[in-house]
Amino acid sequence: MAKPAATEIDAFDESGPWKRNLWVCVFGSFTTIVAMTLLLPFLPLYVEELGVSDHAAIVQWSGIAFGAAFFTAALTAPLWGWLADRYGRKLMLIRASLGMAVAMSQIGMAHDVWQLVGLRLLTGLLGGYASGSTVLVAAQTPKSRTGWALGVLSSGIMAGNLVGPLIGGVLPPRIGIRATFLMAGAVIFITFLATTFLIHEEKRPPKERKARSRGGWSLVPDKRPIVAMLATGALLTIANMSIEPIITVYVAQLVESAQVTFVAGLVMSAAALGAALSSSQLGKLADRIGHWNIVIICLAISAVLLIPQAFVTTGWQLIVLRFLMGLALGGLLPCIASVIRHNAPEAVTGTLLGYSVSAQYAGQVVGPVAGGFIGGHIGMRSVFFGTCVLMALGAVGNLIVARSVKDG
Repeated sequence: MAKPAATEIDAFDESGPWKRNLWVCVFGSFTTIVAMTLLLPFLPLYVEELGVSDHAAIVQWSGIAFGAAFFTAALTAPLWGWLADRYGRKLMLIRASLGMAVAMSQIGMAHDVWQLVGLRLLTGLLGGYASGSTVLVAAQTPKSRTGWALGVLSSGIMAGNLVGPLIGGVLPPRIGIRATFLMAGAVIFITFLATTFLIHEEKRPPKERKARSRGGWSLVPDKRPIVAMLATGALLTIANMSIEPIITVYVAQLVESAQVTFVAGLVMSAAALGAALSSSQLGKLADRIGHWNIVIICLAISAVLLIPQAFVTTGWQLIVLRFLMGLALGGLLPCIASVIRHNAPEAVTGTLLGYSVSAQYAGQVVGPVAGGFIGGHIGMRSVFFGTCVLMALGAVGNLIVARSVKDG
């Protein structure tokens, strides 16, 4: 009796609005990530325009302003996930898109650097559209298509990370810095309208709503898969971010001084480009052979690819290796969310995916800090070796947990 019922539900879901929801979420995640990252090329110029004149102070305030949004986003991701479970995932996307539209527009009207930092904190606090989209897509997509759908969404997020700085380098010289922020706010307002009128969230039964009020973590019958995915999410961002503090100095040993910044930018973009290209395909493959299998394989391949990065002799070799590593890492984000979806009660999916987002943000903090410390005190090659060991341990750990869960 149970099996036919599940089949009926899957058939209903296949013909439901989940594909339209997915494409709206892809568009919304892309535009909001672009808005979060487009200020990278001109942020020091804007800080100087706001009255900071000392060179060291400009660099310091630029770093604080950029990191502020991600700091509050990391702190509030579990809260928004919990509220999404309690009051509806679509409502959280409406909140995030409207909040970011207002915050981005206000950044273009800042009068001093304190207002800039405060508004960046507000952006991270009110935002979270991409993480909210992950929650909605994971919950509303048929389980048999979860990997592919989350892969497509992940590609949109990665594309936003790539395109944002490019737009930030092109628009301000033509229309001005303040107008760039106002335009970003206007585009996100379109996301708000699309989210409000095009996304349809399937209502969950009263029994599920009642379960949400009784707590999150305690409802998970087997916590091992969830813990493994939280750790894997942190490893993903550590692997991406660990070379950030050393990349310019490392590239300077490989290319002529005039090409250093250009090649360093290509190296940093290569992994994101690879991930954007592979996410949907690896997610689709994971739906066929198992999400956990893809997680283990991707971690192992990434560990192997880190070794030759320590021995490159030219800039293009490093670019190619980072691109290949990005192709492997692209499978992790959709599979992490899929494993959580398959191993968590529907009532607390949003809460647990919120924890996953926070774990990834934690990796964004730990990665550069650890990479800078190891690179400065032990040597730059040690950063690649250390990250390799972490990824290998992640692959082994996931293999052990996957087998123990299956045997159990």
